[in-house]
Parts: sequence; C-alpha cells; structure tokens
Amino acid sequence: MLLIICFIIVFIYLIVIGWLNYGFDKVEDFKLQDLEPKTKFSVVIPFRNEAENLPYLLNSIKALNYPNSHFEVILVDDESEDDWESVLDTFRRKSRNNRTDNIRVVSNIRTSNAPKKDAITSAIQIAKHNWIVTTDADCILPKYWLDTLDEFIQTKNTVAIAGPVKFSGLSSFFNRFQTIDTLSLQGATIGGFGIKKPFMCNGANFTYKKSVFDTVDGFKGNESSASGDDVFLLQKLIETYKEEIHFLKSEKAIVSTKVSENLTSYIQQRLRWVSKSTRYTSWFPKLLGLLIFLTNLIIVALIPLYLTAFLALKTVILLFLVKFGIDLLIIFKTARFYKQEPVLLSYVFVSLLHPFMTAYIALRFPFSKYKWKGRSFKN
Repeated sequence: MLLIICFIIVFIYLIVIGWLNYGFDKVEDFKLQDLEPKTKFSVVIPFRNEAENLPYLLNSIKALNYPNSHFEVILVDDESEDDWESVLDTFRRKSRNNRTDNIRVVSNIRTSNAPKKDAITSAIQIAKHNWIVTTDADCILPKYWLDTLDEFIQTKNTVAIAGPVKFSGLSSFFNRFQTIDTLSLQGATIGGFGIKKPFMCNGANFTYKKSVFDTVDGFKGNESSASGDDVFLLQKLIETYKEEIHFLKSEKAIVSTKVSENLTSYIQQRLRWVSKSTRYTSWFPKLLGLLIFLTNLIIVALIPLYLTAFLALKTVILLFLVKFGIDLLIIFKTARFYKQEPVLLSYVFVSLLHPFMTAYIALRFPFSKYKWKGRSFKN
C-alpha cells in the first residue's frame, strides 16, 4: 500500500511540474522595440543595514538608461544601525548631481509587525507617480530595466508586472546549490503565469499601479506576517485583476542579487519563505507546496526503504529518476533564460542533497522562529 501511495504522489508531481514546464514555454520572451518612454515610475527601495550593498545599488541606478524626468527613487530607511548616510553622501559627491536629484530618503513609519510592508506603504503614500516599482537594497538593476517595463506597459493591458530575479555568487558548491534551488523557484514562478495560475513573485522586481494598490487596501489583512510583501499583494491583485497581471520574461529586465553568505542565513531565508506559503489563500500554491514536500520526503525515505528491503533497487532508481528528470527540464529552461547554464554541472549532486534540505526546513518550520535583518519573527 505504501509503495502505491509513493508512486501516486510522484506521478502527480510529474504531471504538475510538467504542467509548469508547459507554462514556462507559454510565457513569451519580450523584446524591446525602442519606443519613446512614456511611463513615469516611483522606485521604492526599503533598506536596513545595507551600507555594504548600497554603493552597488546606487551605481546601477546611476547607470539606468531611462530619462531622469520619468522616475524617482524613494529609499526607505528601516531603522538602520550602520553608516549608510556616509555611503549616500559619498555617492552624491562623486556623481556630481547626476542621477541623484531624483533620489530621496525617508524614514519608515511603523504601524504593524511587518517592517518591510510598512516601509513600502510609507513610500507609496508620498510617491509622485502612479506606477510603483519595488526592489531591494542588495540588488543590482539592469541598464534597460525601466525601459523594458515602460514598453511592456505601453504594449500590454496590465496593472501589475512580476519581473525576473537572478541569484548568483562566487563559485562554490554551496552557491551553486543555492542558485539551482532559486532557478527551480523562478521556473515555477514563470510557469505559474504561463498556465494562468500565478502564485508567486519576487519583491526585488515587482511593478504595479498605485491606484490598484489602494483599491485592494494594500497589505491590509497580512500585517501579522513580517514577510510576504510580494506574494500576498499578488494574491489580492489576482482576485480583482487576474487577466491584467503578467510576468515580464525579458533578459533586459533581470534584477540581480546575491545568494546567502552561509548555511545559517540560507536556512533563515528559506524559513522566511516557507512562512509565506502557510498563509496562501489560493488552493494551487498550497497543493503545490504540499506535493513538493511529500515528494522530497519520499526521495529522502528511499534509502531506508531500500536498506530495509521494503523497496527494490530498480524501484528506488525509477522514483528518483522521475523527479530528477522533470526537475532538470524546468531548471534547464530557467538557467538558459538567466544564462546560468554552467551551474548545472553540479545538478546531480544538488539533486541528491536538495530533498534532504527541503524536508529538514519543512519539518523544522513549525518549531522555529526566523531572523531577518537583525530581527526575530514568529512563523
């Protein structure tokens, strides 16, 4: 009976991930057409203790191709305790007012248990423009980022746009492990949009109209969760504007960020991400999350089941190869889009270790708090 259940779960996993693979291909690549810029953006960037990363972010803002008159940047200080002010002052002096006049810094106005949501809300309330673009302070923005968003808005009927985010780091197995892990998440994200069941996005590259943010009452109803400024807002927008929410599949719009520095920070990040999934209102991401957990748990259990002679070796190999193959398909497509194919050289080893890490984080989650930006939060 147990063997039949395992086969059923893995078969369903094969079908669902195959469906997401199909969805990935359904999302068309978007190409720039060199249209005259029309859209005006308010770029919102919450930050806390990011003095080390701010120079890279600010230099990427300076290098943006978009007309200075068509966007503003609102940096929201969330009670930082480092020397970020001197970093910004140095940038302003070196830039000689180039790309600095439209950058302003405001303080976060805390009203809930969700500092980042409060920071975004604080910025939106004073934003000059109707199109809000959020990103993070540890990101690097591509040169034609706003140009691509503008042309997408001009040519598509849209009120919200989920953009691509690339994770990368110095060459090491641990960093390749994280990169492959995030490629699977990005692939599933794109696939979800392709099958008309969007369930995930990344706040490091998320664009929406200020007017629709106000229409759905922003983050109201999700203040108890410190994380989730992206996915919870996406879910609220989908309820009213499902046909007008899209994924921007363009290499010109890829925002880059770094993978976690060490195993501890990686686990804390994943615990934070899992905390969001428990509050999904849609059935599809809940089913997908449960299916991923059960499938990875089965893969972990294959070893003891084989050692106790409960499963034959060929059955163990078959179950593993089914998951290995369908995961590789969507990860390969995503790696090709992000031009990160070299990390796939570690895929075999990552596929052996990843189920154990996934199962560990899922089982640890109910009993753990997570730390984020020097603060501790309950799940």
